[in-house]
This record gives sequence, C-alpha cells and structure tokens, in this order.
Amino acid sequence: MDKNYLIQLTNNLYRLTLLFPKKEPLRYKMRELADEVLAKCLRWNLKQNPVLEDLEVLDGFFEVAKRQNWVSPVELLRIQEEYNRIKAEIKKITKRLPAPPERKATGGRPLQTVNSRQEKILAILKERGRAQVWQIKQIFPEVTKRTLRRDFESLLKKGIIERIGERNETFYQLRNLTP
Repeated sequence: MDKNYLIQLTNNLYRLTLLFPKKEPLRYKMRELADEVLAKCLRWNLKQNPVLEDLEVLDGFFEVAKRQNWVSPVELLRIQEEYNRIKAEIKKITKRLPAPPERKATGGRPLQTVNSRQEKILAILKERGRAQVWQIKQIFPEVTKRTLRRDFESLLKKGIIERIGERNETFYQLRNLTP
C-alpha cells in the first residue's frame, strides 16, 4: 500500500470530520480509527492483520455518520469506499498467505496473543533483564500504573513472564520457556 495514498486518505477524513459538531464523539472516534489504520498499514506485516478489525469498525462509523446529515453523503461515501478498497486489498493478500503455525507455550497450551504495548514491555524486559512497574511507567507516561499492572498480570497468566519479589520489591522478567 502506498504511504502517500494512506496519508492523503487520512487527511481527507480529518477534513471531512471538521464539519461534524465540535463535541461529537464520532468525530474523534473516526479520526482515532483512521490514525490506527494508517499506523497499522504502514507497519503491517503479513503474519498479523489487526487492521481489518479497525476497518470494520470505521465502516460502521461511516454508516452512522451518513444518517446524521452533518456532511454530504456523497463525500462520506467517497472516503468510505476508499477505506473499503484498502480492506479488500488486505483480504486479497491475506487469503494467499498460508495460515501461521500454532505456537505452543509451556504445558502444551496455545500461546495467546499480546497487544502492542505488551510487546513493547516484553522487548524492554528482554533488553533489561527485569523491570518494575514504575520503570515501565516512565516509558509509557500516558498509561496508568493500574493498566500496566493489568498488562503484567496478563503476561503472567500466559506464562510469558514471571514475578519476583513482593510489594515495592516486585520485579518482572521473561520466563525461560526452554524445556
């Protein structure tokens, strides 16, 4: 997918949503999803395809926006069709790809997916060896400590990391998955 095309499409959506009422949540939700689609398409790898979900949600938002009569339905439809073309292109590409093999964690359980923030946390743990929540909070200032703790709990449940220590001396490190 062409980077300039994606940037222009995102820009067009921003211009179009300027005509929505200022405090209308749909204005900001559509922009947020357009930003996500742009980011995921630019860093898209053929093994994962989280952008399709965002495109489906964005398509639904377009349908809601059409019924509000804030802007010309023709303009909305034009941009919606561009996003649908991207979706069709991604589906066509992914249909030609073989299904990724199922990876197994310890105990024979399937390895569950992690979100992008959790992937970054894992990369930090790999680089540093171990870390505490407050150290990760410095890297993600926009994320609350509670959310980071939930991320660590999720990674613990999946068997990817382990907790060492208690209370203020709690550290997290990658779990050794080799038998």
